[in-house]
Amino acid sequence: MMKVFPLCLLVSITLTVVTANLEGDVLYSLKRTLSDPNNMLQTWDPTLVSPCTWFHVTCNSDNRVTRLELYENNIEGVIPPELGNLTNLVSLGLYNNNISGTIPPSLGNLKSLVFLRLNNNRLTGPIPKELVNLRNLKVLDISNNNLCGTIPTSGPFEHIPLNNFENNPRLEGPELLGLVPYDTNCS
Repeated sequence: MMKVFPLCLLVSITLTVVTANLEGDVLYSLKRTLSDPNNMLQTWDPTLVSPCTWFHVTCNSDNRVTRLELYENNIEGVIPPELGNLTNLVSLGLYNNNISGTIPPSLGNLKSLVFLRLNNNRLTGPIPKELVNLRNLKVLDISNNNLCGTIPTSGPFEHIPLNNFENNPRLEGPELLGLVPYDTNCS
């Protein structure tokens, strides 16, 4: 006898699997941009249905990625813009590595983000203006990089201590709205 499943249940299960696969694709794009000398990402298998079983990845009860913690792993590479598609991400910890390149403006899409730690890497370029829209952001540390330009002063940046920006030799002081261009000293 054939079992009949309600259509709404089938659609719900299908959407959960598709979402998990999309998030797995995003995380796998990160893996492809990184050099991982300590093999910390060996469990990141794109053929699995969900990235929720991967090391350094935490998911909520809906199997959505909420935490990505790859700190102190000696990884090198760049942050791909696709990371901005992890819309349920609450914490992104990539600190104490050798990550280079710029901070992708797409991280401004991470509206659930509370913790963003990118300190002690080799990041360059300006702080993306898009990050001022992260209303839930409580902790931001981008110290000890080679960022340039000015420090935003609106949105969550109003409450971020200045020492979380220190040791970026080309980073200017807080942005003076209307007086100093955003991309000062950042060519």
